[in-house]
Amino acid sequence: MTAPPENSSLQRTMSSRHLVMIALGGVIGSGLFVSSGYTIDHAGPLGAVIAYGIGALVAWLVMTCLGELAVVYPVSGGFHVYATRNLGPAWGFTTAWLYWLCWAVALGSEFTAIGILMQRWFPDIPVWVWCVVFAIVLFTLNAISSRVFGESEFWLSLIKVIAVVALIVVGAASIVGINPLTDDGALGLGNFDTPDGLLPTGIGGILITTLAVFYAFSGTELIGVAAGETKDPEKTIPRAIRTAVLRLTVFFIGAIAVIATIIPYSRAGLDESPFVTVFDVVGLPSMGDVMNFVIITALLSAGNSGLFSCTRMLHSLASEGQAPKALARTTGRGIPMLALCVSMLGGLASLLSSVVAPGSLFIALVSVAGFAVVAVWIAIAASQIAFRRRFTAAGGRVADLAYHSPLFPWVPGAALVLLVISLIGVGFDPSQRASLYFGVPFTVACLAYYRWRHGPGVFRPATIATTATT
Repeated sequence: MTAPPENSSLQRTMSSRHLVMIALGGVIGSGLFVSSGYTIDHAGPLGAVIAYGIGALVAWLVMTCLGELAVVYPVSGGFHVYATRNLGPAWGFTTAWLYWLCWAVALGSEFTAIGILMQRWFPDIPVWVWCVVFAIVLFTLNAISSRVFGESEFWLSLIKVIAVVALIVVGAASIVGINPLTDDGALGLGNFDTPDGLLPTGIGGILITTLAVFYAFSGTELIGVAAGETKDPEKTIPRAIRTAVLRLTVFFIGAIAVIATIIPYSRAGLDESPFVTVFDVVGLPSMGDVMNFVIITALLSAGNSGLFSCTRMLHSLASEGQAPKALARTTGRGIPMLALCVSMLGGLASLLSSVVAPGSLFIALVSVAGFAVVAVWIAIAASQIAFRRRFTAAGGRVADLAYHSPLFPWVPGAALVLLVISLIGVGFDPSQRASLYFGVPFTVACLAYYRWRHGPGVFRPATIATTATT
């Protein structure tokens, strides 16, 4: 059973096909194509595979919680609605602004990464120029209609999926020794045995990279953001979540295993995309330019999804009275144009690349976005726990829900534990510590502002029992 549609000025034009590709588009971006080199460098080859395995597990745990909530509350930009109704309005308000922060900052990281990659062909053009160029492209795609966004994201995502599959196939062939382009024989698994052992940086190396890995998986929750513009949400959303999580697990684990196996441990980093390095190592250096183009396309796709998410979150906030009402206005095509313009401002952080080293700026932006998405995932899991308890306490039957997460409360509980551990771990990495310095005060400020503005009682949900209605 689902609640009545909200935010009705938006149009329900997207299908399960669009939802899956939007999730893939939001996830398969700089977190895989660029920062995977950082993960290998800090955790080691085997440690990187383990870290991405943990990321896939946590993504599945959170998405099962999301599926239950998204079907009950099929609203566009719905995360803060889940938290508001089940945890309290202050938590909903903070969740919304954290998620907006996540994708606004992620936009900056995607644009910065694109600018870095464009310097392969145009080394004399500053990174910030490319940031401006591609920001205009993404704004145009999002300003036409949600269906144009969905179709453009479908094809952009398809290109990057093909790139990941190509990497896995070509890399696996070289690992087992059936690559006709080189006489080096099988590359084998020798890279996993580094001079400092299988885990050169120990368990701590895996721990400090989990935030970057969780950022790499951020985007799966875009299925919930787009729920308000989805046909038949009670059928489409669960199907899209299952399909997206399964594909992402195969793509991410397969790709990181190939990259970690082929690229020498000492060569991993942020100087270039590991995908480009892999094709150089396996005897296809001419593919470097092709792969560079594909990766830029992939980053555009991730930025496209991120801008969509930012815009819908602001629209949803305004519709709930938690942001200026002007942000809720839509065009005749159903586009919240002012919310789109405001969300685009987040990408301006990429312009700092003109005064800050692009590589250092990229990791800083990734870590801040990672903190925000982990905080939002925590809110999703906590909201699902609160919803289920309130729902059953009001006499509701779990069997009556159109979709429910399995193994309650172990699934949301495990998600909460692993997410909190990742926030503790990031404190031990100086390059990512900025996420705590910025993220924690931002969260506290949001909670304090809402409490100051609306008075006591804002940290508890409404006393009316939560039920799923048709």
